[in-house]
Amino acid sequence: QVQLVESGGGLVEAGGSLRLSCVASGRTFSNFAMGWFRQAPGKEREFVGYIRGNGGSTTYADSMKGRFTISRDNAKNTVYLQANNLKPEDTAVYSCAATRRSGSLYYNAYDYWGPGTQVTVSS
Repeated sequence: QVQLVESGGGLVEAGGSLRLSCVASGRTFSNFAMGWFRQAPGKEREFVGYIRGNGGSTTYADSMKGRFTISRDNAKNTVYLQANNLKPEDTAVYSCAATRRSGSLYYNAYDYWGPGTQVTVSS
């Protein structure tokens, strides 16, 4: 089992930035690729990006490139999502997820999920 807990969400004005964190416990963190997804009210879950276990490679949804950056610190069992120049349409619950695979754009490839953290961007 892997337990994931996100933090760092909140209310931010348009144009602002947030750094979300996701702390993992339970298994060897570096064995898992870590993904970030988001879900806005009334919308389907949306892929943001993922980072491979060794931290050497990231993949982002095309719509997320340039404003979102994923990094990880395996010594701290933590993955981060840096979100810059936030827009009201970025308002959503952001969740991290872990997969034994090398990474995936698809939420059903992930084995473990955190409860999520709310990000609200005001205009």
